[in-house]
Amino acid sequence: MKTNPKAKARARRKKHIRKTVVGNTARPRLCIFRSENHIYAQVIDDTNHSTVASASSLKMAMDEGATGGNLEGAKAVGKAVAAAAIAANVRQVVFDRNGYLYHGRVAALADAAREAGLEF
Repeated sequence: MKTNPKAKARARRKKHIRKTVVGNTARPRLCIFRSENHIYAQVIDDTNHSTVASASSLKMAMDEGATGGNLEGAKAVGKAVAAAAIAANVRQVVFDRNGYLYHGRVAALADAAREAGLEF
């Protein structure tokens, strides 16, 4: 079966990251997923196998010029997931970049979540 080389590289990085990055009740895991048009973020408690908070550009009403495929949309999702996590009494998280490089939309989401009050 042929696979996209970028997808294979991301899968390899993801597997390596998930060996060490594990969320628990005290510090859940902030996991992101980005597609071409949208970006998604979840705060996951791996010990209870439950999602504590989530946000995505798909479900949010974006401002003028902001979509899930650009930096403004990623910042909006970062602020929204931080607000949802703080509402669920979660202040500290472990960041799981899910195999994506820490650059662009991934970094923008993380920085916005930090500015909104999450610690990681």
